[in-house]
Amino acid sequence: MKQNLHAVTLVVPDYDDAIAFYTERLGFQLLKDIDLGDGKRWVLITPPGSDGSALLLAKADGPEQRAAIGNQTGGRVGFFLQTEDFQRDYTQMRANGVQFEEAPRIEPYGSVVVWRDPFGNRWDLIQFA
Repeated sequence: MKQNLHAVTLVVPDYDDAIAFYTERLGFQLLKDIDLGDGKRWVLITPPGSDGSALLLAKADGPEQRAAIGNQTGGRVGFFLQTEDFQRDYTQMRANGVQFEEAPRIEPYGSVVVWRDPFGNRWDLIQFA
């Protein structure tokens, strides 16, 4: 039996703003953008070159979901963007105005730096050793 994680939902305040950030500043690919009616869309994005999981961008619907934007993981880093070239991607992300919380560091498992998307979600950019 084979299974894989298809997508993880990321609650955002606006579809188009989220698509713009992830595709224009990070180079993610827009896989699907399907109108589901009633203001809902099925929006899947994935990092460049990825053959795995995607992010499902979901526009917050109601006060409870709006309150979760940027805090879906209780303040912890909840998303991990793995790279094969840490310095290249870190440099490009900085040039594209991505907000970093710290300077890059070397850990026993590899090179890592914490950053936030414009909605408050905490991410690691990581290259494993």
